[in-house]
Amino acid sequence: MAGIDGGIDGTREFVPVRIAVLTVSDTRGLAEDRSGQTLADRIAAAGHILADRKILRDERAEIADQLRAWCADPEIDVVISTGGTGLTGRDVTVEAHRDVYEKEIEAFATLFTLVSFGKIGTSAVQSRATGGVAQGTYLFALPGSTGACKDAWDEILVHQLDYRHPPCNFVEIFPRLDEHRRRK
Repeated sequence: MAGIDGGIDGTREFVPVRIAVLTVSDTRGLAEDRSGQTLADRIAAAGHILADRKILRDERAEIADQLRAWCADPEIDVVISTGGTGLTGRDVTVEAHRDVYEKEIEAFATLFTLVSFGKIGTSAVQSRATGGVAQGTYLFALPGSTGACKDAWDEILVHQLDYRHPPCNFVEIFPRLDEHRRRK
């Protein structure tokens, strides 16, 4: 997949994005949170800002409340969650995200599935990764595995969250995400 991307437009300056990371788990604490740490490390390595990081239990209302709080925070541009995207009864992260979304980014799930299929074959069908927008903030729900977080970041998000990435990227449309709120 990496070969499809056009690289970096050297005429544009890098724009750091402020990203919050939420790990959803009933069992992990910060010391055991390898997926959240993987995301935090990759965010920093890309030149972005880790704006906040939390761990919450698999509770739909708590997850949605945290997502809403971060969306309302002008110091956070993007939220990435890890965990709770599977098929079991306790996996409610996708539902919590959708409770918050104003618009869903359907192609994110499709592209993540394509990337996953190349790595884990038909097991990719068990992931419900999702992306959306709320209050001018991008939100992405990734599976809890470290490999899935690496794949989503390395193959999709690192490119789309880089203003220099042609032909288009998420960063360049930040100013227009909430334009409907400004209209009279």
